[in-house]
Amino acid sequence: MSLPALNRSWAIGLLILGWMVWTAIWAAILTEAGWPWRPALTDAALQSITLAMACYATHSSLHFFRPTARVALLTASLTAVCAYGLVQVHIHTLGPLVEADYLGFCERTMWPRVVVVWLLLVLTAIPTLLWAQITDQHETAAALKETEKLAREAELNTLRQQLQPHFIFNSLNSITALVGTQPEKARTMVHQLSDFLRSSLRKDDKTLVPLRDELHILQLYLEIEKVRFGHRLDATQTCDPDCLELQLPALLLQPIMENAIKYGLYDMTDNVVIALEARRLGNELELVVKNPYDPATSDSRKGTGFGLRAVSRRLYLLYGRNDLLQTHNEKNVFIATVRIPQSV
Repeated sequence: MSLPALNRSWAIGLLILGWMVWTAIWAAILTEAGWPWRPALTDAALQSITLAMACYATHSSLHFFRPTARVALLTASLTAVCAYGLVQVHIHTLGPLVEADYLGFCERTMWPRVVVVWLLLVLTAIPTLLWAQITDQHETAAALKETEKLAREAELNTLRQQLQPHFIFNSLNSITALVGTQPEKARTMVHQLSDFLRSSLRKDDKTLVPLRDELHILQLYLEIEKVRFGHRLDATQTCDPDCLELQLPALLLQPIMENAIKYGLYDMTDNVVIALEARRLGNELELVVKNPYDPATSDSRKGTGFGLRAVSRRLYLLYGRNDLLQTHNEKNVFIATVRIPQSV
């Protein structure tokens, strides 16, 4: 996780300012102890330069390690050794630059200097390790999120592969049945199936399309089903004009409508009306599909087949909610209600 160039410039500027302040404080402490300002400033400036180099080396080297307890213990030990070495180098470098009595003072205060340098190195290492830990957590979370995304996409693709062949096989069986008795209808159904597949194959499970486009694809599907079931199937649509541009997942309505036709027509001999209603409710698109059923041949749970379960699962994978598809029975009518949240 890298800092933007502007933030990096500010960080470098603040570090330089911090070391200048530290040099001034250290020099002030030495002059308050009675030493002349020249050796005190030389001592403080040389220590600041070597300490800055050591802190930079500590910060840079820790980027190559994962933040663990072992690394933290190793860092504490190495910075202690480094602090002792730095103080020794500092005293030997300072020798030719100051008087002998000041050099003796430096040697007498060697261990306090080691402790101070070690604490500063540790204070440099702690934020570096914390930043490395935060970066590691972010990378792990990003990898987990990407894995979950790939898993969702794989499951969505599996659901679609399970739904689409089911409809195609039914259509091909109907075409086969019509070839011998009604070749014109069979030819018409082949063209309609071709148009439907051409439109549906352009979409994928992540695509959001306007309701207007989804209704067009749904109409292609219904035309195919009307060839299969003839006059027995009648589909109606009631859509508020202001919801035609609202977005929904592509090819969401087809399995819902297929479910309604399957459980509406198969158990009844009379003509059946499948009704679709679309309206806008606040920030959601509500879609309601109604189909009658015969209570003498259907129990109250019939009508919630694989198609609706797949739709419910797909909505959960896309929106993270389990309440977007609701079903209930009302006066021998099975009702499936779908609500699609709209992005603000």
